[in-house]
Amino acid sequence: MSLQIANIDASDKVVRLANATGLSKTAAVERAVDRLLQETEAATDTQQRLRALMQQFDRHEDCGDAVDFLQWDAFGLPT
Repeated sequence: MSLQIANIDASDKVVRLANATGLSKTAAVERAVDRLLQETEAATDTQQRLRALMQQFDRHEDCGDAVDFLQWDAFGLPT
């Protein structure tokens, strides 16, 4: 299967990347696509982990005061 790049700027960037890395244009494009896929998948994984963490937080009861969450008695001691 072939890939044709009609955008001149994109094509020039591929040539520059290939020249800078010593790779063929095909190898340069493949490596760039692999890296972008890795970053995208890592971002998705991070988002999923963050959602799971937020769900854990949501399961806990809210505290009255986020800064000072302890309850104090009349003598100034935590209860």
